[in-house]
Amino acid sequence: MSDIYSTFRSGTNFLFVPGVRPDRFAKALASGADGVLIDLEDSVAEEEKGIARDLTRIAWRNFTKEQRQRLVVRMNAPSSKHFVQDMVLAKELSISCVMIPKSESADQINGVAQALGDVAIIPLIESALGIDNIAEVAGASSVLRLALGNIDLQADLGMVCDAQDSELLPARFKMVVASRLAQLATPIDGITQSTDDVVQIADNAQRAKRIGFGGKLCIHPKQVEIVRNAFMPTEEEIDWAKRVIQADDDSHGGAIKLDGRMIDRPVVLLARRTLAIVSRYTP
Repeated sequence: MSDIYSTFRSGTNFLFVPGVRPDRFAKALASGADGVLIDLEDSVAEEEKGIARDLTRIAWRNFTKEQRQRLVVRMNAPSSKHFVQDMVLAKELSISCVMIPKSESADQINGVAQALGDVAIIPLIESALGIDNIAEVAGASSVLRLALGNIDLQADLGMVCDAQDSELLPARFKMVVASRLAQLATPIDGITQSTDDVVQIADNAQRAKRIGFGGKLCIHPKQVEIVRNAFMPTEEEIDWAKRVIQADDDSHGGAIKLDGRMIDRPVVLLARRTLAIVSRYTP
């Protein structure tokens, strides 16, 4: 995929903004969020779906090229009667990245990819079927990375989770494994419903990082900086990554041993990813 997708590939925080609130679009883009998700789905009432598309169409004309490359449009689910009209909008505006709710099969994603052409797709996994078919979805055309719809998944499974979503750990693990096998960017974790509990937001983001997620969905600008800081590597992690890369360079492709441990390709890739996160936020 083109380098214009680098924001979506490496971003750590993605902020939702309702499609019916164009007055918030500029504020969201100025919030420090790596990506802004214009939402045509959950935050838009049924009778306002058409209005959200019209307002997005109007606002799009005033976005700069750089802003457009940071925008994701969350369409309505493929099973929704609004899906086709959302697809028409995405095609008309040449939107670079779309999020597909209730992603459950490769056919759904391949259909979007074929219709929209050069587009990055973020399937939102939020149902039992989506989890069951996770490898198939991850391997579909134009998929850049997966995202977790943790609230809808809880509802679909009839779960009542704690504040840490501990009961969803198996689902998160499957997403990380599927992403790795499909050679996708690391997945994006779901939302934290609290917008004021700084400790909970940070804990949720740090948990996601430990599991292997590379970013998190945000529902309020106050969450953006907390999430970004949580995904930033520590000084120790940065030092380790630099030493791994140096050892790899010095070995010229040979076997590497660092701090008494053998270093293989996946470890080198992890070190490079760690330094890429640092460079993203370093002027």
